[in-house]
Amino acid sequence: MTALGFLYPGHSGEDDYPRIEQLLGSDIRVDLVHTDTGGDAHRVDALREMGSPRQLEESTAELRLAGADAVVWACTSGGFVHGWEGAQEQVRFLARTAGLPASSTSFAFVHAAKELGLRRVAIGTTYPEDVARLFADFLRTGGLETVSVAGSGVVTAAEAGTWTETEVLALARAADHPDAEAVLLPGTALHTAAHIPVLEKELGKPLLTASQVTVWEGLRLADRRVNAPELGALFTREPVIQA
Repeated sequence: MTALGFLYPGHSGEDDYPRIEQLLGSDIRVDLVHTDTGGDAHRVDALREMGSPRQLEESTAELRLAGADAVVWACTSGGFVHGWEGAQEQVRFLARTAGLPASSTSFAFVHAAKELGLRRVAIGTTYPEDVARLFADFLRTGGLETVSVAGSGVVTAAEAGTWTETEVLALARAADHPDAEAVLLPGTALHTAAHIPVLEKELGKPLLTASQVTVWEGLRLADRRVNAPELGALFTREPVIQA
C-alpha cells in the first residue's frame, strides 16, 4: 500500500481527491488533511499567510502520524506567491516537519510539464491578474514559457469550488493558444478530475489541472507510476527523457 498525504486549505474542491483515488487502484491511499486558510481571499498577502509554517506545521505532523509515504502542499497559489526560493523553503519545512519526501502543487506543475516534454503553456485561472502573473513568473523560473493567460478574477476559493464542467471548459478554451503545447488550470479549488478526458479531447492537447498534478507529484515522490487514462495524458504517456 502506498499512502499519499495532502495538505488542503479549507473546503472547496477537495472532492477531486477521493475521485482520483478510485481511479488509481486499490493499493494507493489518498489521505487529505485540511489546513486553516486564515481567510479565503485570492490576495497575495492572504495567500502568503495561508502557506506559512504556522498554518502548515500541525497538519503536516498529522499526516506523518497517519503513515503517509510522502506529503504535498495541495495549494498552487499558496506556494508560488512566495517565489521560487520561498516555495523551495516551504517544501523543505514540510519535509523536516513530516520527516517525509515533500513538494507542493506549484512544483508539481513544473515537474509534470517536464514529464510531458512541454516548453510553452497557456494558463487558465480564477485568480486576479496580479496573482496569475506571479504564477507565470514561477513557471518561467522553472523553464516554461507562458504564451497566454486567461483570468476570471474570482475573489475566493469557495466561489471557484462551485464551478461546473461548463465553466471549467469555458476557462480552458479561453486560455488556449495556438502556440501552447498544453493548458494549465492551477486552481486547487476547481473540480476538474471528472472532466479531464472531455477537456483534452476538446482542446486537442494535454491538460494539467491542480488536483491531477498534485496527486501525480505524490506518486512521483513515492516512486510510483500508475497508468490511469481517465486522468489524462499525464497518467498515460511515457516520461520524456531530458537531454
